[in-house]
Amino acid sequence: MTELNVFLLRTFAAPGRNSHKNPGNTDVLMHTYIDTHAHLYSAKFSTDRHEMIARAVSAGVVKMYLPNIDAESVQAMLELEASFPDNCMAMMGLHPCSVQPDTYEKELALVEKNLGERVWAGIGETGIDLYWDKSTLDIQKLAFSRQIEWAKDLGRPLVIHSRESNRECLDLVKNGQDGRLRGIFHCFSGTLEEAREMTDLGFMLGIGGTLTYPKSELPSVLREIPLDYLVLETDAPYLPPVPHRGKRNESSYIPLIASMLSEVKVLPISLIAKTTTANAERMFSAT
Repeated sequence: MTELNVFLLRTFAAPGRNSHKNPGNTDVLMHTYIDTHAHLYSAKFSTDRHEMIARAVSAGVVKMYLPNIDAESVQAMLELEASFPDNCMAMMGLHPCSVQPDTYEKELALVEKNLGERVWAGIGETGIDLYWDKSTLDIQKLAFSRQIEWAKDLGRPLVIHSRESNRECLDLVKNGQDGRLRGIFHCFSGTLEEAREMTDLGFMLGIGGTLTYPKSELPSVLREIPLDYLVLETDAPYLPPVPHRGKRNESSYIPLIASMLSEVKVLPISLIAKTTTANAERMFSAT
């Protein structure tokens, strides 16, 4: 019995506990979900990490994919994966915000070394970020291009960060697409034309808490995108859905995102859960 199984039995099997309800406290049967992007190894979870994982599993979120940031995040990520091997799956990559002139070559060398030592769930998170620093665009492109090649060579999905850089990321993905490249545009935010360009390239869109924000433009875009191209994510501890906006995000909130997507697509939440889970399983499969 795994560490999480023991914890769940002790925490949620007590008489009178109603573990079939989701974290929004609605009386719906629990469905199965996958959180395709969550930084659950973050220090923001240091006081209740095991309880947080248990809440996620109790809410039906059975798998949580962990994107790497850089050399400093690897150990904590691997320790979390080792503690919950049935639920937490680690990826390997270099985040664009960690691509700096004096360190990025060393960081990429470490990523390449780690990729050669075991099988990882995916390559990421990688991509381009033009929100925080436009001055590193050239080396961000170099780092992203290298990780695109590794994803193809290893047959693993690419998890893309494209904050204010959809065009730049799309151009590099197009240049690298030879039929072997697949992945997720994490925390999708863009136009319908960009969404269609991404899906035409064989990529899925990661949909998170921003879908629930009152001023979000995502609903009008997602109504036009087939459900087969969508996966759910939290990006925890960031970007929590309503009604938790302004607080720490966590994987147990995935049903809230699914509920909003159900409203947007005018589809039963059971179909949202089933299809997005199948999409994630297909994306992260070994073949």
